[in-house]
Amino acid sequence: MTTRGGNHGQGTFYGVGVGPGDPELLTIKAQRTLQSVAVICFTQLDDGTESYALGVVQGVLEAAEPEFLAITIPSDDDTPVSPQTWADAAKEIAGHLHHGRDVAFITEGDPMLYSEFFQVLESVKAVVPDLDAEVIPGVSSVMAAAASSGMPLVTHGQRLTILPKVYGIDDLREAITNSDTTVLMEVDRDLLQALANLEKLGLTGKATYVRQASTARETVVEDISKLEEEDLDYFSLLIIRR
Repeated sequence: MTTRGGNHGQGTFYGVGVGPGDPELLTIKAQRTLQSVAVICFTQLDDGTESYALGVVQGVLEAAEPEFLAITIPSDDDTPVSPQTWADAAKEIAGHLHHGRDVAFITEGDPMLYSEFFQVLESVKAVVPDLDAEVIPGVSSVMAAAASSGMPLVTHGQRLTILPKVYGIDDLREAITNSDTTVLMEVDRDLLQALANLEKLGLTGKATYVRQASTARETVVEDISKLEEEDLDYFSLLIIRR
């Protein structure tokens, strides 16, 4: 996605996907952009955890010395981000853009797949109607996990469903019934409970768990009946092939 507002004295706002975790999976275009922008923006959890996306790109920024702009969001998944948080961030970003400085918002994976980028983009557009914006796609964790599993997500004519979370066994059954492959993002305790009755869902031997694909901490588990809660990670997913 590229939008041009026609204001040549204004900076460009980039949404940059930095991939699933391995810095070598950062695209050439993403690296070039991040080394040229004046400001790099990212979300930061309020519990002090380092930004995952920023950790991926630190190595390519050593000589660039950009200014960093953190957007602090709740670490509790059940607590929504306040609209005021996005509005305040948009004002800061707009200030840089109005002074002709390019700004890049970085996100793990791809900006257009379960990312906060679109919320930031819409907030910036509300402040800068003639915004120049460009999205630079990245390798998603879904693609990286499929590569680590050694099996294709789908082949010709098959259907794929990607879900951010599953809240119960009925939701899971419906997704599996309607798709050849179902990918469940962010595997948590609730999902494990939904998967407890593998025979009822017919998932035995058909589900692969992948944690932190492409990184040094990558784990691939073929027998999900052996998964324990301590094995879970926010940057994980489950690939279920029917």
